[in-house]
Amino acid sequence: MTSPERPPVAAIVALGLTQIIGYGSLYYSFSILAPDMAHDLSWSTEWIFGALSVALLIGGLAAPVMGTWIDRFGAGRIMTSGSAIAAAALVACAFAPGKIAFVAALIGIEIASNLVQYGAAFALLVQIRPRVAQRSITYLTLIAGFASTIFWPITTALHSHLSWQNVYLIFAALNLVVCLPIHAWLSRGVSETRKRGADEIAKHVEPSLHPSVRRPAFVLMVTGFALESFVNSALLVHMVPVMSALGLGAMAVMVGTLFGPSQVLSRFVNMVFGGGLSQLTLAIICAVLLPASLVVLVATAPPVLGALLFAVIFGLGSGLNSIVYGTLPLALFGSEGYGRRQGQIMSVRLVVSSMAPFALAFLMRNLGVSWSLSIAALLSTGAVAAFSAIMPMTRAVGGPRMVPDPGDA
Repeated sequence: MTSPERPPVAAIVALGLTQIIGYGSLYYSFSILAPDMAHDLSWSTEWIFGALSVALLIGGLAAPVMGTWIDRFGAGRIMTSGSAIAAAALVACAFAPGKIAFVAALIGIEIASNLVQYGAAFALLVQIRPRVAQRSITYLTLIAGFASTIFWPITTALHSHLSWQNVYLIFAALNLVVCLPIHAWLSRGVSETRKRGADEIAKHVEPSLHPSVRRPAFVLMVTGFALESFVNSALLVHMVPVMSALGLGAMAVMVGTLFGPSQVLSRFVNMVFGGGLSQLTLAIICAVLLPASLVVLVATAPPVLGALLFAVIFGLGSGLNSIVYGTLPLALFGSEGYGRRQGQIMSVRLVVSSMAPFALAFLMRNLGVSWSLSIAALLSTGAVAAFSAIMPMTRAVGGPRMVPDPGDA
């Protein structure tokens, strides 16, 4: 039996593949396909992103219940069901006869996203090996960081030959044929491991915050995540359109593809050199990188060099954010009830960020790209303040939890 002190490598690699497919097919592809969706439905592009916002909002409202299910039934079973729902929702979206059916299918896609993407995957890693979950989450995000790099070009290439409906049917097949069997296998593996070594699996990660400060710390943490999610959601959905609006033309997709490798780079650097950083310090660093990237883009556009630098800095910040989203709640509040807590965090993040794609599209249409990006930069600085406000609370009880050194046995 694998030692509970070592990350479950096979599970991490398998989850990495499903995260690439999950994020690529359910999220990153949308901005590429949205213009043709709008054309077929006789909607403006703003209304298509408005429909996405509604779907994100409903998915966010449902997230706390899903988090409870993860704790009760196990993340593996929930992710298996999520893969089936994702495939069905993509097929329903492709065959939607009108606007109402399209929006309903889009809601199904966002609900499925909550069941198969990072929130559920992080909970699965916590349930498999709680004591090494922080390291496992770092490894997982290192693999999954290639989702945008892989799926933006793939979606663009497929869409140059196929309708958006057929592209969605291909993505549905990937969720059904690849992701569902992997999640089912992981679900069985967790159940068998619990039967063989319940005492080892039961070892929990203890909270690092005093009970008296956990509630305000949780509110501040969720506020920081929500503000970052708003900016990330808006920019990731509109990455290629924003680059095009800034005059980059055919270079827009190339600039966007740098985002994924930058995410991976930040996670690799953190994995190798971040052993001495607390989770909270890591959260503050990634929060600073987001507004910094936007300042660079606004100050230098339209030259390509500035856009490339933006993509790199933005990718670095977003890459670290994906790690912190999973590890900071674990370090501050422990592993007990992790799925429920992730559901609560996901709910607030999605409800706040649900307005982001539509809001940015509206702002760009009425204020222009530069002013819109400046507003996004201002919002993201609020995350820096929120995470910084937690620091005195951790010092009062002995300091924040440290990131485990990936080299430790």
